[in-house]
This record gives sequence, C-alpha cells and structure tokens, in this order.
Amino acid sequence: MPAPPPQDPAAGPSRGVLPFEPATGVVTAFDEARGLGVVRADDGRELPFHCTAIADGSRTIRRGQAVAFDVVAGRLGRWEAARITPR
Repeated sequence: MPAPPPQDPAAGPSRGVLPFEPATGVVTAFDEARGLGVVRADDGRELPFHCTAIADGSRTIRRGQAVAFDVVAGRLGRWEAARITPR
C-alpha cells in the first residue's frame, strides 16, 4: 500500500502560519482529568492539544495562560498545538 502524499505546507492551518512554525495564543480550555485542551491562536484558530504537548513536562496548564507553540499535523489528520510553553 503506497504512503499517503505529504501535506502541502502552503495549504497550512491558517493565514500566514505554516505547520511546524512557532505561533502564539492563549489556552482557552484544559480538562486535567482527560489531559485535553484547546489553544486559541492569535489568528483566531482553535487548536487542540494533549497534556503531553506541554514542553516543560508538567502535564498541566491554566486556562487563560498566554503560550507559544508549534502547529503540527496530529494523529487524526487535523492540526494540533505541540511543544507548548508559557510566555
């Protein structure tokens, strides 16, 4: 079975933000019990993340925290936030 074609960086997740490029935003939701959260990027996009994407290894982050992160292709074929660090 042939591998799927690579994603085109020009068709990135938002205006001006290509995958794997640093972005900034704010954590709008985080469920500690499930380890799932959402970051709203400065361009308005909402990107999900798992607690393992928090760069310092703490696996927790507060809602409203300003963050820097990378936009990456996730396991489910959607864009996700990764390497999340508080600003």
